[in-house]
Amino acid sequence: MKTYICIDIGGTSIKYGLIREDGIFITTGSVPSEAMKYGGPGIMKKTEHIIEEFLKDYQPEGICISTAGMVDWKEGKILYAAPLIPDYTGTEIKKIIEERFHLPCEVENDVNCAGLAEDFSGAAKGSRISVCLTVGTGIGGAVIIDHQVFHGFSGSACEVGYMHLPGGDFQDLGASSILVKKVASYKGISSEKIDGKYVFEQAKQGDRDCKKAIEEMCNILGMGIANICYVINPEVVVLGGGIMAQKEYLREPLEKSIRRYLLPTVAKHTRWEFAYHENHAGMIGAFCHFKRKKEIKYN
Repeated sequence: MKTYICIDIGGTSIKYGLIREDGIFITTGSVPSEAMKYGGPGIMKKTEHIIEEFLKDYQPEGICISTAGMVDWKEGKILYAAPLIPDYTGTEIKKIIEERFHLPCEVENDVNCAGLAEDFSGAAKGSRISVCLTVGTGIGGAVIIDHQVFHGFSGSACEVGYMHLPGGDFQDLGASSILVKKVASYKGISSEKIDGKYVFEQAKQGDRDCKKAIEEMCNILGMGIANICYVINPEVVVLGGGIMAQKEYLREPLEKSIRRYLLPTVAKHTRWEFAYHENHAGMIGAFCHFKRKKEIKYN
């Protein structure tokens, strides 16, 4: 059975795996990306080393890459990367990998890959139009229509983190990183001393500051999700990112907030789900992108 190398590049870690053509992983792993320390060039060195190790034991058909940053999906190039990964903007990943290893390589944005993974075998499976949001350090979005990413005219469709809301950008108000900073501010302590896990643990024990911050985050997320639904009118909205591991706690306040901002006539035709795929979402989506790109010829 044919195999493919999958790599998911993030600011914190680089996940990797070998996937069969039926979507089953043979092996997976991860390494720290050390993005702030080594930047884009260091990321590429680590990526090449991962590929080298796979090629010692396997003969894959191609290399499928999911990555943080704004991606030119046709050229496999990083158009823009946030300061989280210095010196990454402009990196021609596809060109570098194909020239080095003589294997076909395709590259897509990590949130788009998460959306493709949910469409392929996750919470959005069977839907025609879906939106996938990942809530983490920032907020990313992807629109999947008829099982393909809607990229927009210049490739920046669904950059919802930059969407303006009262008080600031969506991701500057509703990201999980903001939740931690807000609780730290309420308590007069350094945000470096706490994390999201602490916030939810304390909230479950009745801590007022933590409960208030979570409610405020859910209110912002509900407002943003409603705005997106008014524009896209998706069948399903999938919510992912590390914070969504707290789905049992978040389900009720999120649903309440979404319904507060979404007209009933729209809400009754829109369902929302928590993401099914977790750590493997980027790799699965990168594989889906690779397969679909190779099956379709673009002008």
